Amino acid sequence: MFHITPFSPMETLTMTVMLLGLLIFLGMHSVRILADDWRSAQIQRMGELPWKAAYSVVSIIGLALAIWGYGQTRLDPVWVWQPPLGLRHVVSLFMIPAFVLLVAAYVPRNHLKAKLGHTMILAVKLWAFAHLLANGRLSDIVLFGAFLLWAVLDFRAARRRPRPEIAAPSVVGTVATVVIGLAAYVVFALYLHAWLIGVPVM
Repeated sequence: MFHITPFSPMETLTMTVMLLGLLIFLGMHSVRILADDWRSAQIQRMGELPWKAAYSVVSIIGLALAIWGYGQTRLDPVWVWQPPLGLRHVVSLFMIPAFVLLVAAYVPRNHLKAKLGHTMILAVKLWAFAHLLANGRLSDIVLFGAFLLWAVLDFRAARRRPRPEIAAPSVVGTVATVVIGLAAYVVFALYLHAWLIGVPVM
C-alpha cells in the first residue's frame, strides 16, 4: 500500500539538500547531453585540464551534498511503500552484471566494451533500477530514480555520438573483466556495502 507521511522541518531540509546535490552532480554530468556545443566552447576557452578540474570540483560538491542529504533522510525515513523482502535477492542478481560492466569500462580490449560501448552507463542503469525496485523510502525513489533517468538519457545521447576507435577485443581482456568484476562484487557485497552503506547484503 502506498502512503506518504507528512514531512517534518528536518526531513524537508535533508531532502532539499539531497535534491540540490543531485541537481548539481547530475547536472554537471548532463552538460554533454544538453549543451555539448557550450561544453566544447568552454574547453577551448579554458583548456582541457582547467575544465576537467572545475568539472570535478563541482561534481564532488554535488555528490557530497547528495550523499549527506540521503544519509540524513534514512535516519527518519518517509516511506512510500514496503517492498517485498524477496526483492533484495533481485538486487544482488542485478549487481553481478553491473559490477562486470563497470569493470569493462576500464579493462582494455574486452568484448563487452567493444560490443556495448558505454558499459559504465549501463552499470549505473542496472544499479539504479535494481535499487529502485527494492527500496520504498521516498529518498530512495528520488535518488535511484534520478540516476536511472540520467543513465537512460546519457546512454541515448552517447549512442548518437561517433564511437571512438578502440583496440580489437581479446579473450584475455574479456576474461580479466569478468573475473575482476565478480571479485569486486564479492568483496563489496560481503564487506564494503555494510561498512559504507550500513546495510548488509548477505
